[in-house]
Parts: sequence; structure tokens; C-alpha cells
Amino acid sequence: MAIIPTLPTSQSADSFTHQLLALSLPASADSLQIADACTAFASVLVETDDTETRRALCERLLDALGQLHSLCSDLSPYLVKHLLEGEKIDSCAPDCWQNTATQVEYAQALTQAIQGGTLSASVEKTLTGLLHDMVWLLAEFVRESSVTQAA
Repeated sequence: MAIIPTLPTSQSADSFTHQLLALSLPASADSLQIADACTAFASVLVETDDTETRRALCERLLDALGQLHSLCSDLSPYLVKHLLEGEKIDSCAPDCWQNTATQVEYAQALTQAIQGGTLSASVEKTLTGLLHDMVWLLAEFVRESSVTQAA
């Protein structure tokens, strides 16, 4: 079940942004669905210059990251097993970021810094790019964890 809005290519980016901002994440959403929503918010944020829209996107991203944090606050049993056995895990995330909660907290801090509106334009642009990349890495890690747990 896809929860990210999709639009025909003939509709404008503004319509997509409006639809994305109106997106309601169901309480039943799993970590993969929420991670996908986070990547959508971060991707649109990178492309948005309007201050109010950026703040709204940051707010929605913070909400989604909060939901993801509550779903992924602990190390997965799969990762715990491999860490205890001393096995090397091939992962998209560095060893020091194998706890999803740490990655979410980093993304939340970046979002709050951007949302504050006190940064210079160049720093805000750079941190927005970093946030985008961090959220995409986080989403990939969530996908990776769910696939390895199912294996």
C-alpha cells in the first residue's frame, strides 16, 4: 500500500507539494511506509525555496521522524544477534550508526536547525542537502533491516 501521493506529470510541483503536505500518515503505517514519507518530505524540501512551505515540510518531516523513532527505537533482533556473534554486517550505514534511533535523532536535529530560520542562506542550503542525504540513508537502512530480518 503506497501512502506517498503520486501525480500525473502534467500537474505542477506546487500541487504535489500541497498534496504531500496534506498527506496523513495512518496510525497503522509501518517503518517502511514512514521512511518513504520521510524521503518524500526531504526531497521536496531540497527543491523548495518558499519559507512557509519549507517550515511546513520541516514540521511534517519532524512528525514522521518522531513516528519512525517510536517504531525503530531499539536495535533489531537480527543486528543484536550478529553483533553478539561478532559477525561483520554489510550495511549502508556505518557501524556507529547501526541503531536506527541515532540516525533518526540526527535527522531530527538537522530538521529543527533548518526549521528555526536563523541560519544563513548558504548554511541552510548545505544543511538541507545533508538532511536529504541523511534521510535517504536512514530509509535505506530501515529497508535493509526489514529485508535482513525477513531472511
